[in-house]
Amino acid sequence: MRLVIAKCSVDYAGRLSAHLPLATRLLMLKADGSLLVHSDGGSYKPLNWMSPPCTISMSEPSDEQREFGITELWTVTQAKTADLLIVSIHEVLHDSAHELGIDPGLQKDGVEAHLQKLLAEQIELLGEGHRLVRREYMTAIGPVDILATDADGGSVAVELKRRGDIDGVEQLTRYLELMNRDPRLAPVQGVFAAQEIKPQARTLAEDRGIRCLVLDYDAMRGIDNADERLF
Repeated sequence: MRLVIAKCSVDYAGRLSAHLPLATRLLMLKADGSLLVHSDGGSYKPLNWMSPPCTISMSEPSDEQREFGITELWTVTQAKTADLLIVSIHEVLHDSAHELGIDPGLQKDGVEAHLQKLLAEQIELLGEGHRLVRREYMTAIGPVDILATDADGGSVAVELKRRGDIDGVEQLTRYLELMNRDPRLAPVQGVFAAQEIKPQARTLAEDRGIRCLVLDYDAMRGIDNADERLF
Protein backbone atom coordinates (compact mmCIF):
# COMPACT_ATOMS: atom_id res chain seq x y z
CA MET A 1 0.00 0.00 0.00
CA ARG A 2 1.25 3.48 -0.88
CA LEU A 3 0.24 6.45 1.27
CA VAL A 4 0.69 9.95 -0.12
CA ILE A 5 -0.23 13.16 1.67
CA ALA A 6 -0.40 15.91 -0.90
CA LYS A 7 -1.90 19.25 -1.78
CA CYS A 8 -4.12 18.31 -4.68
CA SER A 9 -7.38 18.75 -6.53
CA VAL A 10 -9.44 15.83 -7.78
CA ASP A 11 -11.84 15.48 -10.72
CA TYR A 12 -14.10 12.54 -11.50
CA ALA A 13 -15.55 12.17 -15.00
CA GLY A 14 -17.87 9.45 -16.26
CA ARG A 15 -21.40 8.51 -15.27
CA LEU A 16 -21.23 11.50 -12.97
CA SER A 17 -18.91 14.48 -12.56
CA ALA A 18 -17.40 15.68 -9.29
CA HIS A 19 -14.70 18.15 -8.31
CA LEU A 20 -12.65 18.47 -5.13
CA PRO A 21 -10.88 21.85 -4.99
CA LEU A 22 -7.28 22.26 -3.94
CA ALA A 23 -6.61 21.04 -0.39
CA THR A 24 -4.30 18.75 1.57
CA ARG A 25 -5.52 15.15 1.40
CA LEU A 26 -4.45 11.55 1.93
CA LEU A 27 -4.17 9.49 -1.26
CA MET A 28 -4.29 5.74 -0.65
CA LEU A 29 -3.17 3.41 -3.45
CA LYS A 30 -3.90 -0.24 -2.69
CA ALA A 31 -2.32 -3.36 -4.13
CA ASP A 32 -5.61 -4.26 -5.84
CA GLY A 33 -5.27 -1.13 -8.00
CA SER A 34 -7.84 1.00 -6.22
CA LEU A 35 -7.29 4.64 -5.27
CA LEU A 36 -9.04 6.34 -2.36
CA VAL A 37 -8.99 10.06 -1.55
CA HIS A 38 -9.40 10.88 2.15
CA SER A 39 -9.70 14.08 4.15
CA ASP A 40 -9.08 14.50 7.88
CA GLY A 41 -12.80 14.16 8.59
CA GLY A 42 -15.76 12.11 7.44
CA SER A 43 -14.86 9.01 9.46
CA TYR A 44 -13.90 6.01 7.28
CA LYS A 45 -15.52 7.20 4.06
CA PRO A 46 -13.29 8.52 1.25
CA LEU A 47 -14.19 11.78 -0.48
CA ASN A 48 -13.76 10.04 -3.82
CA TRP A 49 -12.35 6.77 -5.08
CA MET A 50 -11.91 4.42 -8.02
CA SER A 51 -12.56 0.73 -7.47
CA PRO A 52 -10.77 -2.08 -9.32
CA PRO A 53 -10.38 -3.20 -12.02
CA CYS A 54 -8.60 0.02 -12.92
CA THR A 55 -5.26 1.30 -14.14
CA ILE A 56 -3.29 4.30 -12.96
CA SER A 57 -0.83 6.38 -14.94
CA MET A 58 1.33 9.23 -13.67
CA SER A 59 2.40 11.96 -16.07
CA GLU A 60 4.01 15.38 -16.28
CA PRO A 61 1.67 18.40 -16.49
CA SER A 62 1.45 20.66 -19.51
CA ASP A 63 3.09 24.10 -19.46
CA GLU A 64 -0.30 25.68 -18.81
CA GLN A 65 -0.96 23.32 -15.90
CA ARG A 66 2.46 24.10 -14.44
CA GLU A 67 1.51 27.76 -14.36
CA PHE A 68 -1.33 26.82 -12.02
CA GLY A 69 1.10 25.03 -9.71
CA ILE A 70 0.48 21.41 -10.80
CA THR A 71 3.61 19.25 -10.55
CA GLU A 72 2.19 15.81 -11.42
CA LEU A 73 -1.00 14.25 -12.79
CA TRP A 74 -2.46 10.92 -11.75
CA THR A 75 -5.04 9.47 -14.11
CA VAL A 76 -7.01 6.45 -12.90
CA THR A 77 -9.16 4.68 -15.53
CA GLN A 78 -11.91 2.23 -14.65
CA ALA A 79 -11.51 -0.79 -16.95
CA LYS A 80 -15.22 -1.65 -17.23
CA THR A 81 -16.78 1.82 -17.52
CA ALA A 82 -13.87 4.01 -18.74
CA ASP A 83 -14.65 6.48 -15.94
CA LEU A 84 -11.71 8.71 -15.04
CA LEU A 85 -10.39 9.96 -11.72
CA ILE A 86 -7.79 12.68 -12.23
CA VAL A 87 -5.64 13.84 -9.32
CA SER A 88 -3.71 17.06 -9.88
CA ILE A 89 -0.76 17.08 -7.46
CA HIS A 90 0.57 20.49 -6.37
CA GLU A 91 2.88 19.43 -3.55
CA VAL A 92 3.77 16.11 -1.94
CA LEU A 93 4.15 16.33 1.84
CA HIS A 94 4.62 12.62 2.55
CA ASP A 95 5.10 9.50 0.42
CA SER A 96 5.55 6.00 1.84
CA ALA A 97 4.91 2.41 0.77
CA HIS A 98 4.14 -0.54 3.03
CA GLU A 99 3.80 -4.27 2.35
CA LEU A 100 0.77 -5.44 4.36
CA GLY A 101 0.74 -9.07 3.24
CA ILE A 102 -2.32 -11.28 2.94
CA ASP A 103 -5.22 -10.21 5.15
CA PRO A 104 -6.96 -13.05 7.04
CA GLY A 105 -10.33 -11.32 6.64
CA LEU A 106 -12.91 -10.11 9.12
CA GLN A 107 -13.26 -12.27 12.20
CA LYS A 108 -16.66 -12.10 13.87
CA ASP A 109 -16.65 -11.34 17.57
CA GLY A 110 -17.56 -14.01 20.06
CA VAL A 111 -21.24 -13.15 20.28
CA GLU A 112 -21.81 -13.09 16.50
CA ALA A 113 -19.95 -16.36 16.04
CA HIS A 114 -21.97 -17.94 18.87
CA LEU A 115 -25.22 -16.58 17.44
CA GLN A 116 -24.39 -18.22 14.13
CA LYS A 117 -23.70 -21.56 15.82
CA LEU A 118 -26.86 -21.37 17.92
CA LEU A 119 -29.09 -20.41 14.99
CA ALA A 120 -27.65 -23.25 12.93
CA GLU A 121 -28.59 -25.61 15.76
CA GLN A 122 -32.01 -23.98 16.20
CA ILE A 123 -32.77 -23.37 12.54
CA GLU A 124 -36.50 -23.71 13.26
CA LEU A 125 -36.34 -20.13 14.60
CA LEU A 126 -36.42 -19.08 10.93
CA GLY A 127 -39.80 -20.75 10.62
CA GLU A 128 -41.41 -24.16 10.55
CA GLY A 129 -39.92 -26.50 7.98
CA HIS A 130 -36.60 -24.70 7.59
CA ARG A 131 -33.49 -26.86 7.24
CA LEU A 132 -29.82 -25.97 7.54
CA VAL A 133 -27.72 -26.39 4.39
CA ARG A 134 -24.47 -25.05 5.83
CA ARG A 135 -22.82 -22.29 7.81
CA GLU A 136 -20.41 -19.84 6.16
CA TYR A 137 -21.64 -20.49 2.61
CA MET A 138 -18.89 -18.98 0.45
CA THR A 139 -19.66 -16.58 -2.38
CA ALA A 140 -17.29 -14.66 -4.64
CA ILE A 141 -17.53 -11.63 -2.32
CA GLY A 142 -17.46 -13.37 1.05
CA PRO A 143 -19.29 -15.92 3.19
CA VAL A 144 -23.01 -15.82 3.92
CA ASP A 145 -23.51 -16.65 7.60
CA ILE A 146 -26.12 -19.33 7.04
CA LEU A 147 -27.64 -20.97 3.98
CA ALA A 148 -30.88 -22.79 4.65
CA THR A 149 -33.99 -24.01 2.85
CA ASP A 150 -37.60 -23.20 3.72
CA ALA A 151 -40.53 -25.60 3.96
CA ASP A 152 -40.94 -25.48 0.16
CA GLY A 153 -37.27 -26.17 -0.49
CA GLY A 154 -36.43 -22.62 -1.49
CA SER A 155 -33.03 -21.14 -0.65
CA VAL A 156 -32.71 -18.78 2.33
CA ALA A 157 -29.60 -16.66 3.01
CA VAL A 158 -29.18 -15.37 6.57
CA GLU A 159 -26.93 -12.49 7.64
CA LEU A 160 -26.30 -12.30 11.40
CA LYS A 161 -25.36 -9.25 13.45
CA ARG A 162 -25.35 -8.32 17.11
CA ARG A 163 -26.91 -4.98 16.23
CA GLY A 164 -28.45 -4.73 12.82
CA ASP A 165 -27.89 -1.49 10.96
CA ILE A 166 -28.09 -0.30 7.35
CA ASP A 167 -24.59 -1.58 6.51
CA GLY A 168 -25.68 -5.11 7.38
CA VAL A 169 -28.70 -4.86 5.09
CA GLU A 170 -26.48 -3.58 2.28
CA GLN A 171 -24.11 -6.51 2.84
CA LEU A 172 -26.94 -9.04 2.63
CA THR A 173 -28.32 -7.28 -0.46
CA ARG A 174 -24.99 -7.78 -2.25
CA TYR A 175 -24.95 -11.46 -1.31
CA LEU A 176 -28.51 -11.92 -2.56
CA GLU A 177 -27.82 -10.20 -5.88
CA LEU A 178 -24.91 -12.58 -6.48
CA MET A 179 -26.61 -15.75 -5.23
CA ASN A 180 -29.72 -15.12 -7.32
CA ARG A 181 -27.56 -15.38 -10.45
CA ASP A 182 -26.88 -19.03 -9.57
CA PRO A 183 -29.65 -21.18 -11.08
CA ARG A 184 -28.93 -23.87 -8.48
CA LEU A 185 -29.96 -21.50 -5.70
CA ALA A 186 -32.36 -18.97 -7.21
CA PRO A 187 -34.69 -17.65 -6.08
CA VAL A 188 -32.94 -16.85 -2.79
CA GLN A 189 -34.82 -15.17 0.07
CA GLY A 190 -32.97 -13.01 2.57
CA VAL A 191 -33.27 -12.95 6.36
CA PHE A 192 -31.55 -10.22 8.38
CA ALA A 193 -31.16 -11.57 11.93
CA ALA A 194 -29.83 -9.66 14.94
CA GLN A 195 -30.33 -9.15 18.65
CA GLU A 196 -31.46 -5.63 17.87
CA ILE A 197 -32.44 -4.13 14.50
CA LYS A 198 -32.42 -0.38 14.03
CA PRO A 199 -35.64 1.12 12.59
CA GLN A 200 -33.86 2.49 9.51
CA ALA A 201 -32.34 -0.92 8.82
CA ARG A 202 -35.71 -2.63 9.19
CA THR A 203 -37.34 -0.16 6.81
CA LEU A 204 -34.62 -0.67 4.19
CA ALA A 205 -34.70 -4.46 4.56
CA GLU A 206 -38.46 -4.69 4.21
CA ASP A 207 -38.37 -2.37 1.22
CA ARG A 208 -35.99 -4.82 -0.45
CA GLY A 209 -38.06 -7.87 0.42
CA ILE A 210 -35.70 -9.00 3.18
CA ARG A 211 -37.28 -10.50 6.29
CA CYS A 212 -36.08 -9.27 9.70
CA LEU A 213 -35.69 -11.60 12.66
CA VAL A 214 -34.85 -10.44 16.20
CA LEU A 215 -32.94 -13.08 18.15
CA ASP A 216 -33.08 -13.56 21.92
CA TYR A 217 -29.50 -14.54 22.69
CA ASP A 218 -30.13 -15.54 26.29
CA ALA A 219 -33.11 -17.71 25.36
CA MET A 220 -31.11 -19.38 22.58
CA ARG A 221 -28.39 -20.19 25.15
CA GLY A 222 -31.00 -21.68 27.47
CA ILE A 223 -30.40 -19.27 30.34
CA ASP A 224 -33.60 -17.28 29.91
CA ASN A 225 -37.03 -18.49 28.85
CA ALA A 226 -39.24 -15.74 27.46
CA ASP A 227 -42.36 -17.86 28.02
CA GLU A 228 -41.71 -17.96 31.78
CA ARG A 229 -41.30 -14.20 32.27
CA LEU A 230 -43.92 -12.22 34.17
CA PHE A 231 -43.12 -9.12 32.12
